[in-house]
Amino acid sequence: MAEAEPLNPARRRAPRADAVRNREAIVGAAAEVLAEQGAAVDVREIARRSGVGMGTLYRHFPKKEDLVRTVLRREFAEWAESARLAAIDAEDPWAALADFYQQALTGYARHRAIVENFALTWAEPDLEGIQQLRRVIERLCARATAAGLLRPGVTTDDLLLLLISLGHAVQLTDECRPHLWTRLLHISLDGLRPDHRAPLPADPDQPR
Repeated sequence: MAEAEPLNPARRRAPRADAVRNREAIVGAAAEVLAEQGAAVDVREIARRSGVGMGTLYRHFPKKEDLVRTVLRREFAEWAESARLAAIDAEDPWAALADFYQQALTGYARHRAIVENFALTWAEPDLEGIQQLRRVIERLCARATAAGLLRPGVTTDDLLLLLISLGHAVQLTDECRPHLWTRLLHISLDGLRPDHRAPLPADPDQPR
């Protein structure tokens, strides 16, 4: 008697089409609500907009933090890829750097949850997300430096931390005084110009 063919584990674990649709609906609704209301949103609102019950939502995302992290990683990855392509296409290295900050901060102003959580990329880095962002900034930094358009001594970490700091400015000012952060962006970019040649303070964490 021939032995029964073993079940394919991958086939056995493949999610049903309706489960895939439900998950996508939940993530899509969560992206909208998080952008509007921030991470403090009630998950019942996400379930309502996605058209699924709370039980279905919790089967896919047992904790609210899991859903927030999934949405932010996706939004962050899409933005970082867009920034990478824009940096490749830009002919002027300084314009590429300035446009990168403008695009990033404009996006943060429209997405409350990203603004609220962006500082965590420094204190508690998501390795995939932060490395993706670092590669974009590293390329921008290298191009501007090679063209003699960046202040001597400026590093990728400097530019990354500047983006995080400006993100806080967006969070503090955008609701009460929209676009006030653009002034700080212009001041900050001016400070990166190569005519400011005074030596920058040493990074205490770097070996001498």
